Amino acid sequence: MSKPVIRACGVTRNLTLGEHVVPALRGVDMQIFAQEMVGIIGPSGSGKSTLLGIIGGLDSPSAGTIEIDGEDISALSESQLTDIRNQKIGFVFQFFNLIPTLTALENVALPIEFAQVRRYKPNSRARELLEMLGMGDRLHHRPNELSGGQQQRVAIARALANDPPILLADEPTGNLDSQSGEQVLEALAAIRAENGTTIVLVTHDQSLAARMDRVLTLVDGKILHGIAADAPPENGRQPQSD
Repeated sequence: MSKPVIRACGVTRNLTLGEHVVPALRGVDMQIFAQEMVGIIGPSGSGKSTLLGIIGGLDSPSAGTIEIDGEDISALSESQLTDIRNQKIGFVFQFFNLIPTLTALENVALPIEFAQVRRYKPNSRARELLEMLGMGDRLHHRPNELSGGQQQRVAIARALANDPPILLADEPTGNLDSQSGEQVLEALAAIRAENGTTIVLVTHDQSLAARMDRVLTLVDGKILHGIAADAPPENGRQPQSD
């Protein structure tokens, strides 16, 4: 059996709201394997984005451990977490967060410019990714000249600029119409097929979740349903939970 690229063991996250401590996550256990597309679903407030943030090293668990490629990142310093994020993880959010004064090409090239170890020529790499995502005719357009779906594809290309093996997406189609959302999903599938990227996607969209290899359902900070992540899918897609 292959080793998981992401492993959560007893992950708990408590949030302090005024005088109250609210448990956002309650002992989450899961494993995600290389090249999987895994959806995380659940009602608002169930802890989906909190879990994604902990996987990505943007937040730390109150208890439990989170491993990336077998390395426990739970107790790493901020500078060490920054290195992990730069080397291994790309982020895509519901709000595109593109720099409005830069073109699509410049937005995607920017992370390469600031990489500690530059592996690519910024403009060449940015062009390659944008063309792969069907944006080759929009290289020199600024965000306000692009549709929502086009902006999200630029954001995906930017997240992939330094070739991270893991892509985390938080409601990537949340602000898009159904056609644009479908284009973004096709882009993610193409990335997995092209690069072997492991993709973890938080969504409220059941139709989007149904296109994943596996689905984990969070309710009240616990994984309630979903294929137990003890092994990667065999013989293609596994049945989905609801």
